[in-house]
Amino acid sequence: MKKILITGSNSYIGMSFEKWLGKYPEKYSVDTVDMRSDDWKTNDFSKYDVVFHVAGIAHVSSKTKMEKLYYKVNRDLTIETAEKAKNQGVKQFILMSSIIVYGDSVESVINMSTIPNPSNSYGISKLQAEEGINALGCDSFKIVNVRPPMIYGKGSKGNYRKLAKVASKLPVFPDIHNRRSMLHIDNLCEFIRLIIDNKENGIFFPQNSEYVQTSEMVRLISEVHGKQIRLVKNFNGILGLLGVTVTMVNKVFGNLVYDMEMSSYKDNYRIRNFRESIRMTENSD
Repeated sequence: MKKILITGSNSYIGMSFEKWLGKYPEKYSVDTVDMRSDDWKTNDFSKYDVVFHVAGIAHVSSKTKMEKLYYKVNRDLTIETAEKAKNQGVKQFILMSSIIVYGDSVESVINMSTIPNPSNSYGISKLQAEEGINALGCDSFKIVNVRPPMIYGKGSKGNYRKLAKVASKLPVFPDIHNRRSMLHIDNLCEFIRLIIDNKENGIFFPQNSEYVQTSEMVRLISEVHGKQIRLVKNFNGILGLLGVTVTMVNKVFGNLVYDMEMSSYKDNYRIRNFRESIRMTENSD
């Protein structure tokens, strides 16, 4: 039986993964630890095979004092946790990093030769965390950095939830032909399970098997709720201009995709297709 510690109590990914592994009670034992105080430092990590580090912050004020939290939590706390795990005999450390290490919007398709180029403190702190824990890796302590694109699923927050609200309220939506990589929470959870089973190390780039166009996703969400939203091109010029200065527009309508080849894996983790995943996410049952 694999003994797994998830850092970051009450996190969406952590709770989802714990529930996912609950389907295999004979194979996995899971504990979680709250990282918001220093109490975690007294925990005994020696009884765990794997630490899955999901503790972190994604949204703080742009003020300098607040931005320091990115480095304190996403970088420094990650490295300190990995050091403790290694010193106490943990065999594998898995970090939830992010596609954001490449920037908010990348016009060309990201491939294995693309150099990370984070555009904000969140992305920089994630990349520096990766670099810090990679230095700890060895044969007896395997390091896994997972760089997922936008994660969504039932109960998720962030940009997906904002778009879902738009789909439920607006009669029209800009028809922008962009491409985004996305990852449903079930696909992510199955991927992490396989990474643990296969005792992997290295950098991984899981994503759904389909790229997503933002306007088509909004249309599908609306359809799931029995509504119709009209896609119009009237706003394209305005949004194009806004994209130069407004980060949010780039996040929603910009291009950010992984080459599908770099997301392939020897075992199938893509158990939900995009249409099915939207239905599951928006289902109110």
